[in-house]
Amino acid sequence: MATAIEIKPTESELEILQILWAKKSCTVRDVHEVLAQNKDAGYTTTLKLMQIMHEKGLVARDTSSKTHVYKALVNQQRTQQHLVTRMIDNVFNGSASRMVMQALGNHKASKEELDAIKQYLDDLSKK
Repeated sequence: MATAIEIKPTESELEILQILWAKKSCTVRDVHEVLAQNKDAGYTTTLKLMQIMHEKGLVARDTSSKTHVYKALVNQQRTQQHLVTRMIDNVFNGSASRMVMQALGNHKASKEELDAIKQYLDDLSKK
């Protein structure tokens, strides 16, 4: 299993990981069908990406049946934490507040999301 230091999925690999995290396990066809809803993705490209991800240790492949089934080997929360930390360090010069302000300025947050953010900030300030 890949450690947090080794987690360096590409953007396309992250799209596949999102699908695997949501569905727990999938065939290449399952992943391809989801990807094809939002972008022009060829089946063989999806297959090759998932084979590469297997070689990198990002996914496991069960070959016990004719159709291979894949599942994520990297933890979603740890991967997200690693990528956010890398982004804060590399893009925002280590400033988490600059990243949050940029994200909220570029993306319309729902009332529920804003309430959750406020609650999270309140909880942090009480510590």
